[in-house]
Amino acid sequence: MILVIQTAHMIDSTPTRNQEPMWPTLLALMAAGGLHAALPPHLALGPVWLLLGLVAGLMLPGEVFHALGKHKYCRIIGYTVISIVTVAMIRSVALLVIAIAEKSIEPVRLLSAATILWITNILVFAVWYWRLDAGGPHKRNLRDAHTDGAFLFPQMTIEGPTDHSDDVENWSPQFIDYLFLAFNTSTALSPTDVPVLSRWAKVLMMIQSALSLTVVVFLGARAVNIL
Repeated sequence: MILVIQTAHMIDSTPTRNQEPMWPTLLALMAAGGLHAALPPHLALGPVWLLLGLVAGLMLPGEVFHALGKHKYCRIIGYTVISIVTVAMIRSVALLVIAIAEKSIEPVRLLSAATILWITNILVFAVWYWRLDAGGPHKRNLRDAHTDGAFLFPQMTIEGPTDHSDDVENWSPQFIDYLFLAFNTSTALSPTDVPVLSRWAKVLMMIQSALSLTVVVFLGARAVNIL
């Protein structure tokens, strides 16, 4: 009897779809760490290699926990890594604004630093959206289809195939969808075709837009001053 109950529980909790791959977010965070290492030393958090080392050192055991099915520990490590990267990025943006105001950074370095921080902003918030939406990737994997979340993707409202023929029944967003959302938020300063339903998502998108606008505005102001 106990064996039957345990078997039924395993069937109920087993994802009905192929699990979402984790490697895109790993690449995004590693890229954010690598971009941070390319910043001028006075804009980086500690030694330029420190953030990349922290990301690599923490994400490795996170992948091990994910492979072992220890999703609780995987989430803790994931939130820790993205929080560290976010703090480092916001700190670098603040230092860049100060450097622009004091005219203490060369034009070429200013352009490269602003570009690095703008791209990092996209990667960081894409991971946040991916990590938080609908309970995170593991809980999304346990559902037959993505019908409830912080974002209303077009695939959730249309009838008919999208990327694959079986998307009608079991479509679910993956990291590329959140990356596209974050890219639009940093460029158009709006979510474009993806309405935002949750308050926490609205707050995060306001922060992302504000950071992107800060970098662009101060960079433009400095460029006009140079010219």
